[in-house]
Amino acid sequence: MFERPASGTRAVLVQVDFGDASVADRIAELTLLAESAGAECVALVQGKRQAPDAALFVGKGKAEEIAAAASEHQADIVIFNHELAPGQQRNLEGLLQKRVVDRTALILDIFALRAKSHEGKLQVELAQLQHLATRLVRGWTHLERQKGGIGLRGPGETQLETDRRLLGNRVKLLKERLRKLEKQRGVRRRARERQEVPVVSLVGYTNAGKSTLFNAMTKAGAYAADQLFATLDTTSRRVFLRDAGRSFILSDTVGFIRDLPHSVVAAFEATLEETARADLLLHVVDASSSEREAQMRVVDGVLEEIGAGDVPRVVVWNKVDATAGAPGVELDACGNIHRVLLSARTGAGLDDFRTALAARIFPETLPHTALSHSSRSSDPEHSPQSESS
Repeated sequence: MFERPASGTRAVLVQVDFGDASVADRIAELTLLAESAGAECVALVQGKRQAPDAALFVGKGKAEEIAAAASEHQADIVIFNHELAPGQQRNLEGLLQKRVVDRTALILDIFALRAKSHEGKLQVELAQLQHLATRLVRGWTHLERQKGGIGLRGPGETQLETDRRLLGNRVKLLKERLRKLEKQRGVRRRARERQEVPVVSLVGYTNAGKSTLFNAMTKAGAYAADQLFATLDTTSRRVFLRDAGRSFILSDTVGFIRDLPHSVVAAFEATLEETARADLLLHVVDASSSEREAQMRVVDGVLEEIGAGDVPRVVVWNKVDATAGAPGVELDACGNIHRVLLSARTGAGLDDFRTALAARIFPETLPHTALSHSSRSSDPEHSPQSESS
């Protein structure tokens, strides 16, 4: 399993272009991921391939280039922005004589660093063990020796089989504990439903500003930072909307990312199920990112995967202070809320945002027409695509 790098651990980053149009953004994202895990990025090795090499992922020549870079910069670790097969990881470590970490292990490590709640820690450990289980198949050749010695001779089992069994037992135990916590969450959810309190969940790409918006709405003081996966544990607070004279529950959830490991989605299924059961999703988008459209597609894909594809949502374009855009609420031709533009950091547009939420969640108390004084219709000339480009 990937051990978290000590402070100052020197890392060589590896990015292979398989025909992607956004390689530069992927490299920037990898750098942020590595730094979030505590690594110091000392070199970047890039390459182009039609398909991964079966043995080394990058091919012999590129692997030797990585080895030279690691030696020149006295690197401690090599981080691939790709998912490596167990055999590929083993072969690379043998050739490079360095620890090799793939994207999945890196993300899981950051999750382990961020998890604070008991449930969050259980979910991360489950995801890490499920990832580790694939490494027990071919990656650990030293575990294939048969136990021997007095009292241990006979049919017995290999060390590999023992490790598989112990790992399986631990996974079973973690799943059982998470099921109990899910039952407790179900009791709380049913209590909210009896009180008819709407639930709104913040979703979006990691580092889109969800926690900053959550704090601006709730004054909760949840941890928010300009780093990937600053929030892992779900936090919920009751929010009172003065315009409607009613309250709702606002939840801040883990951010999504491209190529999110399936083991993560599976391990966090119980928590993410809360998102699927929400009455409304606020899809927070970093309006200043050149990759915002691709990031929105990633979020939409994960929402479909967890069964939240049909939950009503409002798109919130955050960080408009970093663009030429103006805060406000955009309405479609029917007068429904199309998009909200704001800056959670500066507070610009938050008042209109609260009014928009009140109109959407409690339409019987505040009709959509109440937004007309501070809203504008959807118009290409007001679109952040043109404003921030």
